[in-house]
Parts: sequence; C-alpha cells; structure tokens
Amino acid sequence: MSNLKIMKNIANIARLCFAALCLLASAVAQAQSNELLRVAVSGVSHAHLNDVTSRIGRGDFKIVGVYEKDDNIRSHNGLSRHVDKSLFYSDLPTMLDETHPEVVVDYGSIYDHLATVEACAPRGIHVMVEKPLAANMKHARKMEKLAKENNILLLTNYETTWYDTNTEARRLVNEGEIGDITRMMVYDGHQGPFEIGCGKVFTDWLTDPVKNGGGAIVDFGCYGANIATWILAGQRPVSVYAVANRQKPDKYTRVEDDATIVVQYPSMTLQLMPSWNWPINRKDMHIYGSNGYIYQKNGKDMILYKNGKEKSVVSPELETPYNDSFYYLKAAVRGDIKVNPYDTGSLENNMLVVEILDAAIKSAQSGKPVKLK
Repeated sequence: MSNLKIMKNIANIARLCFAALCLLASAVAQAQSNELLRVAVSGVSHAHLNDVTSRIGRGDFKIVGVYEKDDNIRSHNGLSRHVDKSLFYSDLPTMLDETHPEVVVDYGSIYDHLATVEACAPRGIHVMVEKPLAANMKHARKMEKLAKENNILLLTNYETTWYDTNTEARRLVNEGEIGDITRMMVYDGHQGPFEIGCGKVFTDWLTDPVKNGGGAIVDFGCYGANIATWILAGQRPVSVYAVANRQKPDKYTRVEDDATIVVQYPSMTLQLMPSWNWPINRKDMHIYGSNGYIYQKNGKDMILYKNGKEKSVVSPELETPYNDSFYYLKAAVRGDIKVNPYDTGSLENNMLVVEILDAAIKSAQSGKPVKLK
C-alpha cells in the first residue's frame, strides 16, 4: 500500500473518531441535561413557596436541601409534607456544603436575598430569587458584584414573565403595530396582604420597611418596572417621581399601601400603580403608541386597537422552557438556553428595577422627582 493511501486511511479514521467523540459528547451532554436539576431552598417564609410545592415530583428537579433559620418556621412550612426532615438545615453554608445543589431558590424575605448570594456565589452555585432582586440598591450592588466575580446566574422570578400576553404585547410593539410608544400604564396589586389572607409568617416581613424594602411600592411596583425595562430593551429613565399613601393606616402602620410612580424616559412616560387597596386582583397594562394601543388584561386576554378598530387578540402559548419558572431555571443553569441582557429575569434588568424602586421611595419621602444618572 502506498504512503498516500496509508495517509488517507489514517485521515478517514481520524475523522470517524472525531465524529464518534462528538456524538459521545452530545449524548453525555443530553444525559446530563435530562438529569433532575439539584435545587436547594433558602428560606420558606414567602407565600410564593407554592411555586415549589406545586411542581415537586413533576420530573424536572429535586429538592436536595432546605435552609430556614427560624426553628418554628423550619418545622412548619409548605415543604414539610414533601421533603424529608433530614434535608432541613438551620445553617445555610452547612446545607450548601453537604447537599451540593446546582442552584438555590430563595423564598425568604427580600432583605435576606443578599445573604443567600453571599453564601452561594463563592461556591459557584446559581441563585434565583423571588421578585424583586433586592431590598435596596446597596444590597443589589453587592449581589451584582458577587454574581459577576463568581460567574453565576442571578435570576429574579416574576409571575408575569410567564404570561402569554406580555410576550405577545412585546412582539406587537417590536413589530411596530402601534407605532412609537408614548405611554405605558401598569396596574398591579390586590386588596391587601391581610385582606386576602396571607399568613403571619409572610406578612411579618412583607409589611416591614427593612425586610421588604418598603410596602406596595416594592411588592408590586417591581412588576411594571421589570416589564417596561424588558419591552424598552434596557432604556434608562431620566427621572422618577412618586406619591405614596397609607389608605389603611390602621392595618399598614409601617409602610405605604398605595402609590403612583411616574417614570420619565426621553420619549415616553411610564406610570406604575402598585397598591394593596385595589378592590380586585390585577396585573394588567396599557401600552399607548402613536398609531394605536394594547390593553393586556391578564395572562391570556388582550386587546389591540389600530386603524380605528379594536379587536381581541389570542396570544400564542409560550413554549417550554419559556412558559414556567422551573423549566426556565433548569434550561438556564444547564446551558440549554441563554439569558439575554434585559430579559425579565436577568441581572441587568433587575438592577434597573431596584434603581427605579429606590428612586420612587426617595421621591415619595422628599416630594420631589429623583433624577437618574
């Protein structure tokens, strides 16, 4: 056999080996992706803990550890019926070191988010917190620094991220269906945490100006700031002006229960109306443009007005993993999807959200607009 033929055979064998290695690597990656996501829980006092309990056993993740510093709450919480006692810990670092989670989901107070990131980031453990990202800008900046230094995902979960209508509204805006946006009005809230029966464990910190960072402004103002930042692709506001009220001072003695926040951008105005005093539960939004408007009524129903006519819009259902917080979390942690800058859960988006909320609180206290640098 000639040297040329031998070299060709060697080259063919090398190509076959490389292809086989690629297939093997792909199979290994697929197998790893199919494995249950190892999730630990930090704090169990948040009413949104139901997001975890309602999905346990679904087949995409497993709880490997639960941390809660309060002895009584650690013994009596929504996860107690689903997770073995041996997986509950009173010390966060110990829980992390013994259970080795891929990601920690935080269901404690907003103030405690920083401590969770301080423990997880140096260990290379990703974190998803419930909205908003942080109780104040000081905490947010520390969390951002830790996440970037340790190359972890730091995600923020919002119920409204998984609304079909919000994604469809953004698509319609991006495709110019209503022209240039001139005004957005976002309404979020309910009758009040006491009125709708939120438990004492939750309301003890939710109505605390330190542990929650505020009242209705933080609890519900974050939704509209988050969606607007996403739709506007991270555009920075010029100023924030807010008026805060205590319409039920006998119930909410330490924080505001109602607010109106005007966020001014170079070419449009965002109006946020977070409240614990709506007569109904609401998470709806008006987007006005130069040629029409969108009314997002809830997660499924929406109205589009253009060319002098109003019509109902059927929003396409979001595809997996973009339709569920834990499907999304697994895909992001495993690298199956990319978290883009200013996506609703992204760090970039939620740093700006906290900045807007921080400015709103300062404005309500001073009675003057706060300019953003």
